[in-house]
Amino acid sequence: MNKPVSYSDSMSLCETLDRVLNTGVVVVGEIVISVADIDLIYLGLNLTLTSVETANEAKLKRALEGQA
Repeated sequence: MNKPVSYSDSMSLCETLDRVLNTGVVVVGEIVISVADIDLIYLGLNLTLTSVETANEAKLKRALEGQA
């Protein structure tokens, strides 16, 4: 298990990327472009960033929970 990182510790880019890929990150956002209070464009963003191995493990875990 990874130990929590305090603000006084410094992490390299490689360590940060490794942690993100091992645990996964979900980014959700939306942007609305409007003129004169009329919405013209709506952009929704749902982004999942993880490694293939972590995604497969999560899929297997969900499948096993569904059988129980």
